Amino acid sequence: MSFNLKSETVRFSPIVELRQYTLHPGRRDELIDLFDMNFVESQEETGMKIIGQFRDLNRPDHFVWLRGFETMEHRREALAAFYGGSVWAAHKHAANATMIDSDDVLLLRPAWKDAGFDLENAQRGEAENAIFLAEIFHLSQEQEGVFADLWKQTVLPLYGKHGAKLIGAFVSEHSENTFPRLPVRANENVFVAFSRFNDQQSVSDYMQALDEFPSLKTHFSKPSERLVLSPTTRSLL
Repeated sequence: MSFNLKSETVRFSPIVELRQYTLHPGRRDELIDLFDMNFVESQEETGMKIIGQFRDLNRPDHFVWLRGFETMEHRREALAAFYGGSVWAAHKHAANATMIDSDDVLLLRPAWKDAGFDLENAQRGEAENAIFLAEIFHLSQEQEGVFADLWKQTVLPLYGKHGAKLIGAFVSEHSENTFPRLPVRANENVFVAFSRFNDQQSVSDYMQALDEFPSLKTHFSKPSERLVLSPTTRSLL
C-alpha cells in the first residue's frame, strides 16, 4: 500500500464515494455492527467495492466509509440494485434510526494514474489497529488542475519523515449524480489524500509540520478537513 507500486497493481476504484455520517449520540457502534454484519457482502454482490469503514477518532458520533465503482453508470445500476433489494429493505429502518445526517458525500476519482487504492492482497480486518488520515483540501476551481503536483512536491515528503504511507489520492468527480436519491456535495473542488500512520502521535506530529507551510493555504477556498480514522473489524482498507 505504498506510493510507488508496479504498474500491474490492481487499483480500486475509478469512482469513489467518501461518506461521512453524523449519528445520534452513543449509537455509532450499533450502526457499525449492523453495517459490518449485513451491508458488506450484500453491496458487493451488486458489483461495487466496499473499501473501508471507520470510526472518526475526533468525533465520537461520526461514521466514515468508502465505496467504489467502475463507472458512473455502474454506480447507478449497483445502487439501484442494493437500495431496491431485500437486504436494505430488511435493515434500513434500524440503520436510519441511528443517523442524524447521511448526506455528507464526496464523489471522487484518482488524482493521477495509479493514485487509486491498492487492495489486491488486502484482507478484511487486517488493519484494525492502524490509524488512517483522510485530508480534504478545498480548492478554488482555478487551483484544482495544478494542486496535485504542488501537493506531491510540498506535502508528500512529510509522510516519510513521520513514518506514514500514502495509500490513495483523489480529486472531485464532476459528473452528474447518477443516483439522485442519494445526494452528494455538488460543486465541490477537492483534493483528498488518504494515508496510513503507525499511531495517533505520528498523525499529530505530521499535522503540526504541515501547518508550518502557510503558503499552501493560499490555494484553499476554505479550511481543510482532517479525519483521523480507525478501521472497523471488517474494513478492507
